[in-house]
This record gives sequence, structure tokens and C-alpha cells, in this order.
Amino acid sequence: MMVTARNDGYAQGYAECTQQVTSALKGDWDASRSATRGVDTGAEHAAAKAEYNNLRLPVMELVTTALQYEDFVNQLKEISPDEADASDEEDLE
Repeated sequence: MMVTARNDGYAQGYAECTQQVTSALKGDWDASRSATRGVDTGAEHAAAKAEYNNLRLPVMELVTTALQYEDFVNQLKEISPDEADASDEEDLE
């Protein structure tokens, strides 16, 4: 998403700069060599943003469920036990 945002920002910035140069020089600026010429970076960025906004992480669903419990700390520990706690338990055995 950061890459598509940067590319979209670059394309939009280049387009704006081209307009300003054209206006200042009172003539057309040759933008044919621009890497973003004719590329709809806005649509690519919108698609990446939509994909990110719809991203589902199973662990986050587990965390959300755990937070509903009164003893949510213990519930969270069950999801991802601390390695130090696990090694301490092994030492006791």
C-alpha cells in the first residue's frame, strides 16, 4: 500500500508540475517520457487501499474474542504464550 501511495503521489505530483510548467512557459511541456504517463495510478492505489481495509488477520479475531472475557490477560496468554514462561515451566518439570 505504501508503494502504491508513493507511486500515486509521484504521478499526481508530476502531473501538477507539468501543468505549472506548461502555464509558466505558456506552451506544452513534453511529458511523453514520464513513467506515469497514461497510467491510472489512482485506481491502483484505490484497489490496494480496499485490499488493505478488507485484510483479515485470524489472530486479530482471536484477540478481539479474548478481550471480551473478564480474565482477558489469561485468554491472551493462551493465544500467544510467552517463550520465557514456557521455558520456566519446563525447568520446573
